[in-house]
Amino acid sequence: MSDYTVRTLRPDEHRTAADLFRLTLHHVPATDETWRRFTERMLQPGRTLGAFDTELIGTVRSFDAEITLPGGARAGVAAVTGVGVRPDRTRRGILTELMRAQLTDIASRGLPFAALRASEGVIYNRFGYGVTTRSRSYRIDRRRAVLRADVPAAGQVELWPLDTALERLPELYASLPHTRPGMMTRPPYWWPGWERHAREATSPVVTAVHHGPNGPDGYVVYTVERKNWNDPAVLEVLSLHTATGEAFNGLWRYLLGVDLVDTLRAEERPVDEPAELLFTDLRAVQDTGGGDELWLRLVDVPAALGAREYAGEPVVLEVVDPVLETNSGRYQVSPDGVRRTGAAADLRLGVDALAMIYLGAWRPSLLAAAGRIQPADPAVLLRADRLFATSVPAWCGTHF
Repeated sequence: MSDYTVRTLRPDEHRTAADLFRLTLHHVPATDETWRRFTERMLQPGRTLGAFDTELIGTVRSFDAEITLPGGARAGVAAVTGVGVRPDRTRRGILTELMRAQLTDIASRGLPFAALRASEGVIYNRFGYGVTTRSRSYRIDRRRAVLRADVPAAGQVELWPLDTALERLPELYASLPHTRPGMMTRPPYWWPGWERHAREATSPVVTAVHHGPNGPDGYVVYTVERKNWNDPAVLEVLSLHTATGEAFNGLWRYLLGVDLVDTLRAEERPVDEPAELLFTDLRAVQDTGGGDELWLRLVDVPAALGAREYAGEPVVLEVVDPVLETNSGRYQVSPDGVRRTGAAADLRLGVDALAMIYLGAWRPSLLAAAGRIQPADPAVLLRADRLFATSVPAWCGTHF
């Protein structure tokens, strides 16, 4: 019997929960103005949970969005954030109970997925989350970055003042194609966080919008950091989304023309983003790392498996889910659909490993080699690789 309870928070308890979460990140509490202007607007009613003994000792929240799946369909996803346990109450099972209660609530609302961005890589596997999108980061040496003569030049770039960007970016982002698996919609609860970052940044946050023949078709948000006047300046790409290759080319052409900049830096970009191909010297672009981006959790396994497209021959999966046990069982997955089955399993895997292959970021054969998937026969792994493969790498591109 635990000595604490978990329940949905009342609106008058939300600020205490937000301050507790900031404490776990070693941040001071939000000011009255920050709370009123930004944080309070980020909270979807009924989506914040708290753990109590005599007072609040842990919290987790989410907001509802949609995620793009292989094949182009979208499905509901709970974007999980604000996860924290008070430092003097950690390692007592509180986070486990918060996660279990939240996943049960998400399942009861009919959402097939939960997703989060992990601050630490060792926490969330045990709750069924798996790394499902990966990214690359790179920097561009402006002195060596000469655009190829055959890079198309089309369209116009316009700067939007911050107030204009705050008003118009939600509609522009929603209008751009979300063709990559893992891309998410940005509901009204997401945008106040973007506004807070932009208004509280130490350097101006600039929004440049590309206009094609049919209107706005891409944008980039960036800032330029310079510690001292004589120090090298770095242009940091905060967000870049485009509908066309022309918009991508045009925005990079614009960024390379920003004066008083020595280096351009882009982080957490798609692993196949073709920035190098714009330049006469491919070495003008240097990779600076990469890693996990979005962590996904299949909350309703049969609904999630049935929501995406597949290509290839059928495979029978035996899924093990110790948290949401109704998900455990065998499923035949094929281009014709998904169904529960009593047939012998081709692959046995945990729900976290299923999340890792679900958007195509990892091949089943790689997870099998690492012991994360147990095949009945190694020959089936090639079938599974083909079944879960995607035409483009998964990528989210949205922080929350």
